[in-house]
Amino acid sequence: MHVSSASLQQDTHAERGVRPGPVLSIIIPCYNERGNVEPLFRAVEKAVTRYSWELIFVDDSSPDGTIDEVWRLAQMDSRVRGILRVGRRGLSSAVIEGILSSSASVVAVMDGDMQHDECLLEQMVDVIEQQGYDMAIGSRHVEGGDNSGLASSWRLFLSNAGIRIAQCFLSVRVRDPMSGFFAVRRDLVVKSLPRLSGIGFKILLDLLMSQQVAPKVIELPFVFRSRHEGESKMGRKVLVQFAQMISYHMLKKS
Repeated sequence: MHVSSASLQQDTHAERGVRPGPVLSIIIPCYNERGNVEPLFRAVEKAVTRYSWELIFVDDSSPDGTIDEVWRLAQMDSRVRGILRVGRRGLSSAVIEGILSSSASVVAVMDGDMQHDECLLEQMVDVIEQQGYDMAIGSRHVEGGDNSGLASSWRLFLSNAGIRIAQCFLSVRVRDPMSGFFAVRRDLVVKSLPRLSGIGFKILLDLLMSQQVAPKVIELPFVFRSRHEGESKMGRKVLVQFAQMISYHMLKKS
């Protein structure tokens, strides 16, 4: 029977009366997601019971007071932390800052709008900690996955087109490189930092394109749900930033 290093570490700390840090840090980049903060926390609390975890909300100064809701919840439960970014915007850079605030061996990234299935988180950690994968991707495009939660046919078109374009530039076969839901070994992200662009919304694609050696990746199916509250941030700016990120990596490799 395989015993993960995280489990051994927790057992050793327990014997010494020490409270270890979390095995899993879940990074939530957010903007105007006040109404989703506590429902997301409660959903993760119910779904993740086999690993110690924390939620790190990274808020880009949301005018709806998202960070105030995060801090209120953090006063009630130490597994919640909030990072307020002032004068900085962007999902990818927010995720990077959240990951760098963590000491967990595994970090997961998920949206703050409840569209990603928190019940997949434990399986993601399992395949990384126990099966040796570098990255576990929540995929809408493998058997059992579904992307029906996309808000419109326009978003569906953009997602599918982006996937086809992105696959042309990857050294590892990934069916859903545009997914915003994934888990990864934290040390892989830290080693990749000098090569990350930090541009735009697709941090997974940025991370995949920055690898000099193809990582060991597994895709796990999930159903992309409808948004719980708030509005989608998808717009023309996302398309421009996607092109900028692809260009950044092509120039770095040339």
